[in-house]
Amino acid sequence: MTTQPAIEQVRVAYTVPVAKRRGWLFSHGGAWRLTGVLIAVLTALPLLMLLPAWLTAEDEVWRHLADTLLVDLLRNTAVLTLGVGVGVFVLGVGLAWLTAMCEFPGRRIFDWALMLPLGIPTYVLAFVFIGFLDFSGPIQSSLRTLFDTDTLWFPPIRSEGGVIAVMVLALYPYVYMLARAAFLGQGRNVLESGRVLGLNPWQVFFRISLPMARPAIAAGVALALMETLADFGAMTIFNYDTFTTAIYKAWFDLFNLPAAAQLSTLLLLFVALALVAERQSRGRARFYSGGKHASAQRYQLTGKHAWLASGSAALVLALAFLIPVAQLVVWVVRTGMADLDERYLEFVSHTLLLGVMGALLTVACALLLAYIRKQWPDNITRFSTQLATLGYAMPGAVLAVGIMLLFTWMDAGIEIMTGGTGLLLSSSVIALLFAYLVRFLAVAHGPVESALERITPSIQQAARSLGASHREVLWRIYLPVLRPGLLTAALLVFVDIMKEMPATLLLRPFDWDTLAIRIFEMTSEGEWERAALPALTLVLVGLIPVILLVRRSGK
Repeated sequence: MTTQPAIEQVRVAYTVPVAKRRGWLFSHGGAWRLTGVLIAVLTALPLLMLLPAWLTAEDEVWRHLADTLLVDLLRNTAVLTLGVGVGVFVLGVGLAWLTAMCEFPGRRIFDWALMLPLGIPTYVLAFVFIGFLDFSGPIQSSLRTLFDTDTLWFPPIRSEGGVIAVMVLALYPYVYMLARAAFLGQGRNVLESGRVLGLNPWQVFFRISLPMARPAIAAGVALALMETLADFGAMTIFNYDTFTTAIYKAWFDLFNLPAAAQLSTLLLLFVALALVAERQSRGRARFYSGGKHASAQRYQLTGKHAWLASGSAALVLALAFLIPVAQLVVWVVRTGMADLDERYLEFVSHTLLLGVMGALLTVACALLLAYIRKQWPDNITRFSTQLATLGYAMPGAVLAVGIMLLFTWMDAGIEIMTGGTGLLLSSSVIALLFAYLVRFLAVAHGPVESALERITPSIQQAARSLGASHREVLWRIYLPVLRPGLLTAALLVFVDIMKEMPATLLLRPFDWDTLAIRIFEMTSEGEWERAALPALTLVLVGLIPVILLVRRSGK
């Protein structure tokens, strides 16, 4: 007589090989997994389209670049990367240690205020500093009048040092935010053990606290360097040649898209090497901490040390946020908002429309990816999620070249099939929305995945036991619970889209200018005051996600 357990063993032994033969696509949830793979493939296509560009010989273009720009491109990129990396590390880590571990006058204000420069685009900070500190600017003019001289020694802002300084002031909040969180999370007992062993505060910082915070600091520096390598607006304003400006010149000045694609792959190689070098330098080191919260007993700074800390934090905040915003307001008042006309309203409407559509599309795809990975955490799903979120490491100019190659190829296929003419995809809003999806999917995925992880599995299990499908679970249960996380993700993506310049500049349809494009046009002509109104609009909107980050950081 055959027992029930024996029958069950036979059934399992038979069904497992059958399931393996059928594959994951035809197993439970195969359609959902296929959706995740399709999203990953779509977002990877622009990168793949860059590789065949090397099959096209562009000897004349490369000979021209070698004779004019190539050496400067390599040198400028290396110097800029090194300078910004060191600058954001020193400034971000130093301010994070002061606000997280020390007590001094104004610490509670500086604790959150030092994150405000995150809301100012780099190209806005660049033209404000040039207009403010240039030879004809108010500072130099006042000094010449004060000392009654025609020439006065003053560090020129239009220099390599000026570019690095502006980029450091604009990007240090990436390091500050992550390093501050790491310092606050360190166990106080670990730091006190160092003091017991005879280490002074400086030795505790360099030998214990800094190594423990290294992963977070490295992540912040990597973000700042990716933004530096991807920057186009600030480099154009300073007339500082980098790979992003060379891509633009190869595309629009030399009318050579394959050469722009080849330059794009070299820029991606720089980004990849920087990320791999950091990961290899870390090796297999792991850092853990626990115990009482590190900020439970801060170091009390007194006397000159306390006021030196307050003065340093106030100086950085003034240079990176207060003075630039005040200068924008002065320029807007001086021009009497003369540009606030019907055309300016078109800039605003185009910017808002692109931001809303791009945010909705990106958050929807991020929600699907996060839900699929949570339900079916197999190797294919994990790889698909990682592949789909790699777009944030792609500079906007590189992404624009890949998308233009892809959509041009698709337009050619559509023309052959339909017999029509014209650029249906490559000169449409679809190209822009696709660029925003690839570029900012990682930005949306982080908050959505974090919110999704807070939902207990028992809620879904109860719904599934009542016969609800995955679509019903996602729509009727997860969406209402995930509303705060989805809103945060949508705001972050919305503001990033508003500030995005290179992809918008290269892919926008005719007569579809945005606030960022208006800033580019005015700064290209040296019209700093006329660029102030759209810049101030972007800054005010950019403060929305920063305030959200400050509130979440406080909690």
